[in-house]
Amino acid sequence: MTPAQLEKRVAVLEAELAKLKSKVEGYDASKPWWEKIAGTFQDDPIYEEAMKLGRQYRQSQKPDAASRKRT
Repeated sequence: MTPAQLEKRVAVLEAELAKLKSKVEGYDASKPWWEKIAGTFQDDPIYEEAMKLGRQYRQSQKPDAASRKRT
């Protein structure tokens, strides 16, 4: 690789590094990620359906009340 090619690669890498640094420096760590996205799915019927199905699945994995009384 010629010195000119190396210089060009280094310049590209430096530009990419500067871009990444600006993203990291601009990141607001004062709030946890989950607080930043809170309310994102508010009033979303698809999200509500997903939560309902997840709840039903978790409840289906629990032993029923009759089998709990026997143990």
